[in-house]
Amino acid sequence: MVFKTLGILVLLIGAAVPIAASLGWLALILQFLESPMPLHRALGDMVWQTGTDFLLVAIPMFVLLGEILLRAGITERMYDGIVKWLGWLPGGLMHSNIGSSALFAATSGSSVATAATIGTVAIPQIEKRGYNEPLFLGTIAAGGTLGILIPPSINLILYGLLTDTSVPELYLAGFMPGLVLALLFMATVVALCRIRPEWGGKPIVASWRQRFAALPALLPPLGIFIVVVGSIYAGLATPTEAAALGVVAAMILAAFNRALTLDMLRQAIESTMRTTSMIMLIILAAVFLNFVLSVIGLTQALADFVTGLGLTPYQTMFLIVGLLLILGCFMETLSMLLTTAPLITPIVVALGFDPVWFGILLMVLLETALITPPIGINLYVVQGIRKRGAMADVMIGAAPFVIALGLMIVLLLAFPQIALWLPSLIY
Repeated sequence: MVFKTLGILVLLIGAAVPIAASLGWLALILQFLESPMPLHRALGDMVWQTGTDFLLVAIPMFVLLGEILLRAGITERMYDGIVKWLGWLPGGLMHSNIGSSALFAATSGSSVATAATIGTVAIPQIEKRGYNEPLFLGTIAAGGTLGILIPPSINLILYGLLTDTSVPELYLAGFMPGLVLALLFMATVVALCRIRPEWGGKPIVASWRQRFAALPALLPPLGIFIVVVGSIYAGLATPTEAAALGVVAAMILAAFNRALTLDMLRQAIESTMRTTSMIMLIILAAVFLNFVLSVIGLTQALADFVTGLGLTPYQTMFLIVGLLLILGCFMETLSMLLTTAPLITPIVVALGFDPVWFGILLMVLLETALITPPIGINLYVVQGIRKRGAMADVMIGAAPFVIALGLMIVLLLAFPQIALWLPSLIY
């Protein structure tokens, strides 16, 4: 049954059926093949219960937050400020791409939004400063992946919802791995530019006066991060309420920069509605699919299959990681999260692993899926902003960062406290 399900899903995705429709059709096909009951009659109630979940209101709030920051010009000034501080490193602006992505990720909660935003600002600099184009594009695609790991993350909210795991604990657990991964990305750039100095473009020189003068440009994103995350841990707001506070803070910043206009808000809201509609449609289809999989017994069959292999907990975990890495090459990350988390997390917990730790490990696996062909979404986002050249350039440029992500997975498996240290201090 497991292989039949995967085969149908791969067939639907291979036929270029939109992912939400693929998940919905898969649920209906499995229902007619495996279930004696008309499970589709529960669809209306499930859509209503899921769609009205208070936690999911955070999704459009975080998307709108990122849209306002982008359209108010705050992101561009942030990028210029980070250039002053990181541009001296071998690789110059490529470090700024990663640093800006990490800082923007701390406000947007979305990898695609992070890659699109930083890419819009950074890509025009490639020819001006003579960078190796594939590697430069790779830093944008890889840096963008930090959006689903560094809090506040939309994907961590969804993981918490699907597995009944504390979102505040997940947010705390994402800090250290996010920082370590950003440093691994930067170390990758340094190593490659040491080997091939011509890839690093023209050096960027900034005086200490210029660096300190650029600090005010870094304060708005940090301020919003403090408002959003700080309000959660101060006990003042739930994640959803904190997201709304972040939107209010972003609008205040936009007004302060004289960029808060009706036209800007209209564009931001329209873009937010498009993105949120896509996400919610995938979520609703995945929830129905998970319900069908549970009823037909696939969830238990998968657990029995894994248990019957007779492997140790860590051998089983290596198997799960390998399967998810392969699956990430062929599935969009959101649908991969929604379909795999409810199936795999109970198995992982039964093996004795912490669900918070596994949530962070799963985010890193999803990050890897974002930049591995043929379905790596961030690769297509960066190429779409670039609007020229071959798609292969972006794939080649992202390849070294796939290795860095692999190293991060190994570190999390070997040293779980990288993720669990902060939550253990607070909880």
